[in-house]
Amino acid sequence: MTRLSQLSRSLHGSVAIVTGAASGMGRATAHLLADEGVRVVVADLGAARVAAVADEISAAHGADAALGVECDVASHDQLKALVARTLDWTGHLAIVVNNAGVSMINSAFQPEDEFEANWAQTLDINLTAHARLIRLTVPHLVESGAGRIVNIASTEALVTTAGLAAYAASKAGVVGLTKSFAVELGRTGVTVNCICPGPIDTGMTSGIDAAAKEKYARRRVPLRRYGAPEEVAHMTLNLCLPASSFVNGAIIPVDGGMSIRHT
Repeated sequence: MTRLSQLSRSLHGSVAIVTGAASGMGRATAHLLADEGVRVVVADLGAARVAAVADEISAAHGADAALGVECDVASHDQLKALVARTLDWTGHLAIVVNNAGVSMINSAFQPEDEFEANWAQTLDINLTAHARLIRLTVPHLVESGAGRIVNIASTEALVTTAGLAAYAASKAGVVGLTKSFAVELGRTGVTVNCICPGPIDTGMTSGIDAAAKEKYARRRVPLRRYGAPEEVAHMTLNLCLPASSFVNGAIIPVDGGMSIRHT
């Protein structure tokens, strides 16, 4: 019987940068990519946290499977150093996962200095850093012949919550950024896609007690639960596959159906 498709699902030998990779969705993504034979650069704040995840991956896949790089994505210079360390390590790069992010209260009723500080920090980390890392890595992604960029936004870009003005604005900006770069880079063969996670059990939601999470999920999520970081990571993996070469500019909720119920 003739095979229907010759498209590859193998990522073996590729190199990926994953930001915010020391915990949550970033850590799950780094592990899942490594499971598929990708050499992963684990980038995040905190040298010990970064080293711990890189060591986990290396223990499972060999000493050369992961490189830990402490990086504050809000710093342009540190992003440049991250890319340089990656290329010194492997000489090439095919995948960028912009996952690092923060969530801060940002309300019209905040004192001005608090509002301004939270707004600036949130936009720097959640949006500006994404754009900078893409610009810094594009030449190498093009050179790879099958570059993949996956930006992690949020359902806050689609359905919003009061008091999270900067977070919602930054994540909506990531959606717009994704679409613009997808159009611009399409002719090079580099794809740019965006995932919008809904309520996920990560460090960002760890301060919410279990009863409140259950109540929220039963009220707003058709699947009536929070998602796991691995469920977002699997969608990221799928978008990185060679077989996903015709998926470009997509905005994909991974939210248990929450956004279709509330848009």
